[in-house]
Amino acid sequence: MPRIVLYLVVLLVSAGVTFGLSALVWWLSQRYRLYPRIRERDVHTRPTPRLGGIAMYLGMVAAMAVAALLPSFGLVFAEPNAIVGLAISSLVIVVIGVADDVWDLDWTLKLAAQIVAAGVLAWQGIQLYTLPIGGQTIVSPWISLVLTIVAVVLVMNAVNFIDGLDGLVAGVATIAGGVFFVYAYLLQARAQTEYFNLASLTTVVLVGACLGFLPLNFHPAKLFMGDAGSMLVGLMMAASTISITGRVDSQIAEREDVFSAYFAPAFIPLLLPLAVLAVPLLDFALAVIRRVAAGKSPFSADRKHLHHRLLDMGHTHLGAVIILWIWTFVAAVGVLLFMFVPWYVALGVLVAAGVVCVMLTFLPFTRSRRASRSEELQ
Repeated sequence: MPRIVLYLVVLLVSAGVTFGLSALVWWLSQRYRLYPRIRERDVHTRPTPRLGGIAMYLGMVAAMAVAALLPSFGLVFAEPNAIVGLAISSLVIVVIGVADDVWDLDWTLKLAAQIVAAGVLAWQGIQLYTLPIGGQTIVSPWISLVLTIVAVVLVMNAVNFIDGLDGLVAGVATIAGGVFFVYAYLLQARAQTEYFNLASLTTVVLVGACLGFLPLNFHPAKLFMGDAGSMLVGLMMAASTISITGRVDSQIAEREDVFSAYFAPAFIPLLLPLAVLAVPLLDFALAVIRRVAAGKSPFSADRKHLHHRLLDMGHTHLGAVIILWIWTFVAAVGVLLFMFVPWYVALGVLVAAGVVCVMLTFLPFTRSRRASRSEELQ
């Protein structure tokens, strides 16, 4: 059976189980009124269940179980430490996330749980062993452990911060995960290494869960993924990128002859994880700067995230989501182009696409100016 078909099977299992369980969670939430009150910073206007993260988690577990039964994924499960670490850390995140979705926990408790989950992940072998440029090995295992924990916690919070509009996180993760899978798959092809690896499997499982969840989360959403879902998405994205980024240079260094002149192995492993996470990382950075400058905790909630600002600019709910999806697609695919074409061609395409994105982002301003001018002429 072709390799890509096996990955497709795992994706469909993740999507199918997540969709079915999402519908069940929605039905149970409606029947037993398992939804919180609307907060001041919320965009939605009617009480909506936010336990979708449970369905996504179980969908991912089912997909991983199916992959474990497929002989081609044998090497992934041959050394179970990473799988066990991923299972424990994701369970910790889902449990604390559900508790927060139900009881609105203090941010310090969530941060402590995130650190524990990231620590388990790193302790079991999913950590940054090399720097993304030049294959420089991180000498101290403690430095490697700390850097990994910081990176995982950062990504989890960045994804959690943008979870404010229907379908935003699920769409961003689907686009970012799809591009990252293509990169990982092509990397294995060019470096002639194992196609069936933890990074690709984790990415496919995540994309499947997001696709399965989107039908109930698309605007107007019937079900939210909640903190359990958004932090789980962040954890899985971090795990997949670290699994390949933290090791890729040692593989490339041994097989430089198999790469074309257009491929930039020294930069792609560094830039692509940043590109696929561009929207959540930018929003996270702006939020931290904004809150610290105001003398508040960096984890205090407000209504000034990127998606809030797009709404304030005049975009519709769906329009704001699509704008952020497009930005994610342009950033991720733009960096991926460096694998196929000369750097100046890829850069030109990236800049041109960026200009189009800027025009779409500020389109409401253009419309309002035209409207005001027409009123003046009348």
